[in-house]
Order: sequence, then structure tokens, then C-alpha cells
Amino acid sequence: MGRHNFKKMKIWSLGMDIVDMIYLYLQELPSVEKFNLRSQMSRSAVSIPSNIAEGAGRSGVKDQLRFFEFSLSSSYELETQLLICQRRNYGNPSLLKEILEKIDEEQKMLIGFTNKLKRENNLKSNI
Repeated sequence: MGRHNFKKMKIWSLGMDIVDMIYLYLQELPSVEKFNLRSQMSRSAVSIPSNIAEGAGRSGVKDQLRFFEFSLSSSYELETQLLICQRRNYGNPSLLKEILEKIDEEQKMLIGFTNKLKRENNLKSNI
């Protein structure tokens, strides 16, 4: 498997959409969270498409998979942070719900994509 044009990958595009939504959502968080949740969530969100792009640029499949799995881990981290916001009644609840749905979609796509890469390259699947 060779390199991918990350800008044409649906998982990268959806990751970028999640980043846009997160930055919109973060504007509504209390200022007390500026250096806590806001900072953590923006880093987690940006990490999703960033790791997809980095993985797409790698020539070895195992290297690609490692970065796609980093992206998946970042999506789980972001989901947890959003669930914390939900428990604390932070931000716009309908936007929060929409972001959580997008993250769920991203996770399913990443798992499917990595499993497909593993099958195509006869690698063990552990996701």
C-alpha cells in the first residue's frame, strides 16, 4: 500500500469538520476552562486529522496504521472530554450532540479503514 492523498480521504475531511465544530463549541465554554478543557479539547480535535495526514504520508502500512490508530485514540479522548462537558452542562447541548454523533461516525470510519488496510496486507487486527 502506498501513500494516500490525505485531502481526498473521507476520514480526514470528517476530522476537519470535527475541528471546525469543536472551535465553535469551545467559544461557549466558561473562561475558567480556558487552560483546562478548552486547551485539551482543541489539541485532541486537531490531532484527529493531523495524525490521519501524517499516516497517509507514510510509505509502510504498519507506520500508516500506527498514525491512524493515534487518530482513533484522539477521537476517544475528545469524546470523553465532551462527555465531561455534558455532565457539567457546558456549552450548546444541540451542538454537543451533533459533535458526538460526528465523532462516532469518525470512529466507525477509522476502525473500518484500519481493518481494511490490515486485511489487504494480511496483518493481525486488534481493533
